[in-house]
Order: sequence, then structure tokens, then C-alpha cells
Amino acid sequence: MVARIAVVDSGCAAAHAPQLRAAAAFVLDADGACRVPATVDALGHGSRVADILLHCTPRAELLVAQVFRERLTTTAAQVAAAIDWAVANGTQLVNLSLGLREPRTVLAEACARALAAGVVLCAAAPARGQAVYPAAFPGVLRVTGDARCAPAELAAIGSAQADFGAHVRPLDGRLDGAGASMACAWFSGLAARHFAAGGRADGLRAWLLEQACHYGVDDPRTRHHGG
Repeated sequence: MVARIAVVDSGCAAAHAPQLRAAAAFVLDADGACRVPATVDALGHGSRVADILLHCTPRAELLVAQVFRERLTTTAAQVAAAIDWAVANGTQLVNLSLGLREPRTVLAEACARALAAGVVLCAAAPARGQAVYPAAFPGVLRVTGDARCAPAELAAIGSAQADFGAHVRPLDGRLDGAGASMACAWFSGLAARHFAAGGRADGLRAWLLEQACHYGVDDPRTRHHGG
């Protein structure tokens, strides 16, 4: 089967065109957020996320929802509109390598609609400090960076801050841009393998726990499988 992943970010690169199912940008107007044609990824963040997703699940289809353009700032209304669009276009999983400080109702409601439709939401979460959204909304899988994780490894953290952890660096291994955003992409890419193998959303969490190589925040029983 082909997994379909939505990438709510700054866009993608021309190299991703063979896997691109659909793309749209979401900008603010007088009535909130509206959909317009996507533009070139000027920031590179979404392209890095897409690189990771397709490295993990090469045959995946991408739905690219552009909510960042000139800078890495967006609004709850834009992200909410992007999630609704992704669900309407048949996504199985939405990667949200972003975090907003305030729990806006419009975003909470979009997340609830997606979850009710059986769509998995994976969002970046800080390892400590103030919660961010949509990661902190109920039902969203909270993903943070975990230094124990090699690129293909997962950590089952289960803390007050995060459900899972993953590798922190982009595919090229550079330190700039490393962190929870890239970890979320690694996590989503690995989670998409469950759907590519015919798995269902309601079995994903159990499957992820079976794949985990590391446990808790700092567990000495951690198993290593190379790096």
C-alpha cells in the first residue's frame, strides 16, 4: 500500500515532485485563512522534513500544505485550514514540525475533526518547558528530539512533555535546524511505514511501542542497535 502523508510546513523542493500528490498554501485574509497556490519553499524547512519522510518511506505520497513563506511564523487559523485540507484530501498522517504558544480554539477544533476522521497527527514538542500546540492537544502524538536515537530509531518516552522521541538532525546530518522539528519528521516517516504495510490508525501506537529502541527519559535498560 501507499502511505499518504501531509506536510504542514514551508513547502517542498522540486526533487519531491514525483511523490507530490497535491499542494496548497494557506494565507490570512479578512475572513481568516484562505487557500492559494503554493509557492517555492524559500526557507528549506519543509524540504528537509520531506527529505526525511521520503527517506523513511520512499513510496509515500505527499500532501504539502504551506503555512510558512518568508519566515517561520504562522497562525492557528492557517494551520487549522491546512489540517482540514489534508483530511479532505485523504491523508492518513499529518506531520506538524511546528509549535504555537497559545491553545487557540480554531486549531483545537481542526485537530479534533482530524482525529475523529481517523487521521494521525504528529507534532513537535519541546523536551522541557512550556507546552506548545497542537502537540499539547488531546490525541496528538507529541514528539521531541532524543539524543539516544539514531536516524531509524524511536524512543518511547511517555513523559509529561512527550510521548515519543526520535533522531534530532536533518537527513544531511547538519546541526543547524536540528531539534524537535526534525525529530517529528523522523517519527512521522517511520510511523508511515505502518500504513504502507497496511496497518490501521488504531493500531499505530502499539506498533510504535514495539519498534522502540529506547524507553523513558533516561533508562539504563535502553537497547542500542548501532548508530
